[in-house]
Amino acid sequence: MAASGSGGDPIIIKKYANRRLYDTESSSYITLERLAEFVRQKREFKVVDAKSGDDITRQVLTQIIMDEESRGATMLPVNFLRQLIGLYGGAAQNMVPHYLEASLETFQRNQAQLRETLAGAFTANPFADLARRNLEMFQAAAGGATAKSAASSSGSGAEPGRDEELKRLREELAALQAKVDKLAR
Repeated sequence: MAASGSGGDPIIIKKYANRRLYDTESSSYITLERLAEFVRQKREFKVVDAKSGDDITRQVLTQIIMDEESRGATMLPVNFLRQLIGLYGGAAQNMVPHYLEASLETFQRNQAQLRETLAGAFTANPFADLARRNLEMFQAAAGGATAKSAASSSGSGAEPGRDEELKRLREELAALQAKVDKLAR
């Protein structure tokens, strides 16, 4: 977590016996959802038991995960949880936290690189952008065909059915443009 409370110190959150969480920075009670927002915002905080002063940050973060999972935002497969529980008390217990932390950091780095790559290639809606580019190419091709048609028809008379075909293509083009506009919203 990069950002923190005032002066570089983590925000202190006190947890009372009634399960309420008190943010000492804002002098207000907050919820687990607000703490989850702090995590997403990379704001550093420490949760302490108001009575004993013990650091209970790990337990509160675990509670946030449990709440997210119970709301249907499942991310932890049952098999993973079983394997994780099986590692408690074993020889690998001390290595697992470091391994998981390094794995998540690598995952986040890869995810950021993918986002940067996609951001350079696409706008906010990659499918709308792709459809827009295809439509622009189609319009350019249709515009060239229309120019050629006009040039050839000015000298020797229009080909039979050509006007109807151009009208049909323009209608299809207008329908495609409407779909692209709808996707872009």
